[in-house]
Amino acid sequence: MNGPKPYSQLRAMLAVTQASLRSIFRNPSTVAFSFALPVFFILIFGFIGKGGFSVTVGVAPQSDTTNRAYSIIRAIPVVKLVTNEPAAQMREELNRGNLDGILSLAKSSDSSKPALQMVFQKSKASAEGGAMAELILSNAVNRANLAGMPELKRTAELRVEEVTDPAFKKIDFILPGMLGFSLLSMGVFGTAFVFLNLRNTLVIKRFFATPIHKAYIVLGEALSRVIFALMSSSLIIVLGYLAFGFTLQHGIFTFINMLLLAFIALFVFMGMGFIISGLAKTESAVPPLANMIVLPQLLLGGTFFPVSAFPSWLQLISKALPLTYLNQAMRKIAFEGVSIFSVWPDILALLIWGVIVYILATRLFKWE
Repeated sequence: MNGPKPYSQLRAMLAVTQASLRSIFRNPSTVAFSFALPVFFILIFGFIGKGGFSVTVGVAPQSDTTNRAYSIIRAIPVVKLVTNEPAAQMREELNRGNLDGILSLAKSSDSSKPALQMVFQKSKASAEGGAMAELILSNAVNRANLAGMPELKRTAELRVEEVTDPAFKKIDFILPGMLGFSLLSMGVFGTAFVFLNLRNTLVIKRFFATPIHKAYIVLGEALSRVIFALMSSSLIIVLGYLAFGFTLQHGIFTFINMLLLAFIALFVFMGMGFIISGLAKTESAVPPLANMIVLPQLLLGGTFFPVSAFPSWLQLISKALPLTYLNQAMRKIAFEGVSIFSVWPDILALLIWGVIVYILATRLFKWE
């Protein structure tokens, strides 16, 4: 008669490994933060960098584009030429950093000078891109002149000018994006965690034993978040203005308009938080669900880099996200000095999102 099999440490170890592996895959937070999010980041930054380095140069209206120098520039793959915008719009895009420079080409009436006079305007708003564009254009002019050497005269001359208009600084782009992300995170994560916790700890049930109406419970929680959001938004704007020279075009007027826009956006984002609190059954389920809403908007909503950096098909997705409209409206109000009424198309997009979100929230939100 055979005795009992000896205890196998190896088999026990494998059993523990199997059980532990199951628990890891059953934890949505672990899967999301360890696998899904890194893959998502890799895909997004991969799409941004797929096109390689390039500079964007505006060609001033009425420029002479029938010469050898322009043909050489047009054939350079890393130079993207913008030829269909008015001069005033190009100047605005240059000051905002959307253009690396503006190139004007004109025939010279002075026989003592090269036949083609080229003027390249650059701005501090895109210092690195402007410097690179200047280097590329200088090289193109040199090639054009070498091609004209049999005629023993330079065919083109390049002059560089620094535009002194108020430049769109990096902080003017980054701060509104971070402010928008702060409002999004506060609205989604803050609302989802708080209401799920109130429901699971039966605090809401105790509220029902009092005369307070359900709507006032929500409004009370919402009001606390609005007060906190306006305080934190004010601190972010003032810090950026005093410490880093963030542009507030009309001072306190611009500041108030930014806070009004933050107020509207927060209510939209809180609706997303109500949806998450209705879907999640435990606190561990909140982060992966919330990040499905927050992270795509963080990366695609123009927070860290312009939406134009993406491929055209990805730009369509970006332009459908509410954070994209908030970020671009914030930047228009701060840098261009427009009122909140002037960004009504962006606010309308936010309000449409708000209607959709609160329709879903009323169906999914649970009191108990």
